[in-house]
Amino acid sequence: MASPVNAALCALIATAFWTFLGYAIGRHLFPRVLAIGAAAVIGWAAHTAVTLPIFTLIGFSQTTVVATGLICLLAAGFSLTRPAPLSETEGDLAIPAWMFAAAAVLALVPAVAILPKFAGDAVQLADPIFDHAKAALIDAMTRLGLPPVNPVFGQIGAPDRLAYYYLWHFSAAEVALTLGVSGWEADIGGTWFTAFASLCLMMGLAVWLGKRPVAAILVVVLATAASLWTTLYWIFQTDDFKPVLLDPIGMAGWLFQASWVPQHLMSASCVVAAMLLLTRFARRPNLTLSLMLALVVVAGFESSTFVGGVTFAIAGLVAAPIVFTATAPGQRLRLAGALAVAALLVICLIAPFLRDQFATVAARGGGSPLVISYYAVFGERFPNWLRRIMDIPGYWLIILPVELPAVYVAGLLALATALRSMKPGPEKLTIMLFACLAGTGLSVSWLLVSTLGQNNDLGLRAIIPAAVVLIVVVAAVLTSMPRRAILVAAFAGLALSLPDTATTIHDNVVGMARADGKIFAQAPELWAAVRRYAAPGFRVANNPLFLEDVTPWPANISWALLANRSSCFANDDLALAYAPLPRERRETINAQFVRVFAGEAIPGDVSDMAAKYDCEVVVVVPQDGAWEKDPFAASPDYRLAENRDDRWRIYVRRR
Repeated sequence: MASPVNAALCALIATAFWTFLGYAIGRHLFPRVLAIGAAAVIGWAAHTAVTLPIFTLIGFSQTTVVATGLICLLAAGFSLTRPAPLSETEGDLAIPAWMFAAAAVLALVPAVAILPKFAGDAVQLADPIFDHAKAALIDAMTRLGLPPVNPVFGQIGAPDRLAYYYLWHFSAAEVALTLGVSGWEADIGGTWFTAFASLCLMMGLAVWLGKRPVAAILVVVLATAASLWTTLYWIFQTDDFKPVLLDPIGMAGWLFQASWVPQHLMSASCVVAAMLLLTRFARRPNLTLSLMLALVVVAGFESSTFVGGVTFAIAGLVAAPIVFTATAPGQRLRLAGALAVAALLVICLIAPFLRDQFATVAARGGGSPLVISYYAVFGERFPNWLRRIMDIPGYWLIILPVELPAVYVAGLLALATALRSMKPGPEKLTIMLFACLAGTGLSVSWLLVSTLGQNNDLGLRAIIPAAVVLIVVVAAVLTSMPRRAILVAAFAGLALSLPDTATTIHDNVVGMARADGKIFAQAPELWAAVRRYAAPGFRVANNPLFLEDVTPWPANISWALLANRSSCFANDDLALAYAPLPRERRETINAQFVRVFAGEAIPGDVSDMAAKYDCEVVVVVPQDGAWEKDPFAASPDYRLAENRDDRWRIYVRRR
């Protein structure tokens, strides 16, 4: 099981290292309060965007990671000896020291969701663990290096490269290699670091824009807000609003997103930092800014195609004319050149990701990965023609106020107030670009749909940078130019969201008691036994539905968190996200693996596992139907290697 001590060590090392690097860079680019607030995000983005291609070329090992880290620390130390530009050191604004402690405490809420919770002889997991099955990606990189092997699916004769925006997981793998910990532990530490880095960035921005340290307090308070769904269900004494409204898809606010998808939250932080860097271009475009902008954009894209790719690309196009207008006429040609250099560097660095993404889309078939279809709000109580008309205002007037109750209405009012009241200068330009980003994020979630998964992941994640911006702007405006309407909207929404916030915190800390919790508690021993027979590069097969009730949806979670070996076919949901398979082919393979482990194998199924899917090791447990009707016992392709006290059978492929 994941150790809280190891996870905490991961978090502390990651925070210290990337913050030190980021401050050494940021002090030459930003005023001091921004340099401190953005340090963790800037350091993480610059380091990971550069080291990923380097480690792909020279090898990804503990030696190369530690040696490169020491070189980076020396370079950062040298940078700190150089004086920062006077214009970036002026002013005495600062984030109160105790607010970093408050941010650290709030960041525990997402991190604790990923920890195992021991209840007697059982282990309980919180629902966000479902999306952290991606810890298997971290283990795959620490075990097999770069470029990462697809740990979810393998097929003899087919490429096994992972086509996914994996930069965040690569950074967790760097920490895991350095400290010799598991991917699960590095994931927990990375989740805490990401939440803390995001809060620090927001606090720095709010203090700089609001000109008062108290803005940092408001950031942390507003970030705790959840949705209004729990409150509304209690008021109306119901579990859902069908058939009047469709079920919510789960956009929610910062706390929810930080718990489920830290990679998308980090991408959103990079996008916000990129907008901040664009405001610096208007003052003095240069190659240093071009380089930093490129690295931050690359890090955002390689952590989330949806946030750092689609959403930022649209927001950047909207913001570009504003930046050019704000730039002195004599500097505009230089600005164009600097942005062109940044764009060229971005294209070069993300080219491998783009190639793999396009290849995966082509392999899956099914048309365009994105379509225009506005958010569906209302249910079958209304005629279809009326529903489609009502859905348009319904998203803006129902969904967003419910999902972002503390910052949506208050944020729109705060943006309008700031744009009307602020004097021209870098702060107002920042607000203008943030308005572009917030508007883009909310509009993308409304209008665009990703078609590659079961959920509209683009809509779910594009809202994150908008939520970050709105938190910052509300906190800044309430401290610098307070308006009663903004204050009432923010704190009324915050108060009404408290039931959902309390539920989120409780569920993250306690987890969900499920029937198979006792079996999951014994899983580390099972997978340790499997590793005795499976070399690091071997693929293993187990029931894709093993412990399916431990997570909200089947995720083969014990394999993902504990196996530290690649799977021939992990399960349908994971293959949907990571395997370049057409839907019909994926469903056929899933059905084949499910029936084999259900004890309903048909001729050819077991031989396919050896000859087609490269399953070197197979594990069968008493919970499988195959325990009683074992198709491997008489198979010429496998031999029994271990039968442990009626707890598992391990088969290895005959050679």
